Amino acid sequence: MRVITCNTNGIRAAERKGFFPWLAAQDADVVCIQETKAQVHQLPPETFNPEGYHCFYNDAERPGYSGTALFSKVKPQRITTKLGWEPMDSQGRYLQADFPGLSVVSLYVPSGSSGDEAQQRKEVFMQHFFDHLKTLRRKRREFVICADWNICHREIDLKNWRANRKNSGFLPHERAWLDRVFDDLRWGSGFRRVNPEPVQYTWWSNRGQAWAKNVGWRLDYMLCTPGVAGQVQSAAIYRDERFSDHAPLTIDFSRDLQA
Repeated sequence: MRVITCNTNGIRAAERKGFFPWLAAQDADVVCIQETKAQVHQLPPETFNPEGYHCFYNDAERPGYSGTALFSKVKPQRITTKLGWEPMDSQGRYLQADFPGLSVVSLYVPSGSSGDEAQQRKEVFMQHFFDHLKTLRRKRREFVICADWNICHREIDLKNWRANRKNSGFLPHERAWLDRVFDDLRWGSGFRRVNPEPVQYTWWSNRGQAWAKNVGWRLDYMLCTPGVAGQVQSAAIYRDERFSDHAPLTIDFSRDLQA
C-alpha cells in the first residue's frame, strides 16, 4: 500500500505546476491533499479526478480557503467529512475514508502564524482533535492520518530551531501536545520509523532563498496506529519538482489496502 500526502497550497496552482502528471506516475493507492483552496464546481473532473481513482473533496464554505481531498484506487466503504465542531466542519479540514480494517484521513490543522488570535484558534482545534485521536484509538481498526500538522516535533525537524522557539509551529506547548499524542495515545510517526536522518523537511518559506538553501520545516506527517505503523517499509520526500510551498510525502506499507 502506497500513501501520498501533500499540502498543495491551492490545488489549481499545483495542477499548473505539474502535480497531476507527477502523481499519475507514482502508483499510489491513496492520495491525501490539504489546502485545496477551491470549490468542487471550479475543478473540471477530467483534470482534478485522476483516472483510476475514486475522488472525494471536502470544501471549505469560504471560497479559496482551506479544504481537503482524498483519492483512492479502492472504493471506500464510507466517507466522513464532519466531526461536529468548528472550525473543523465549515473549513473542510477533515476527510476520512474507511476500508476493511483501515481508515485513511486527510487533515489540515490550522496555522497560528498570523497572530495571537490565530494561535488561540489553533490551540482550541488541537484540544478538540486530541479528544478525537483518543476516540479513534478505541476503535477496532487501524488508522493513517495524513496531515499538515503545522507543528514541528523536535529540533531535528526544522533548520533554524533556536530562532523559532517562540514562533507558532515550534512553541514548547505545541511540541508537548505532540509528545502526548505519541507517548500517551501511542500514535506513531510513519516517517521517523524508517528515516531518523536530519535535514528532512516538507515546507519552505517563500521568503528569501529558503527552498534553494533547504531552510525548511517538517510539518507534514503520517500518524499511524501501532499495527499499521509496524508495517511501514519506506518513506520519501519529493523535491525534484516544486508544486507548492510543501513537498509530497510518500510512505509504503507492507499491507494491501483491502487486507
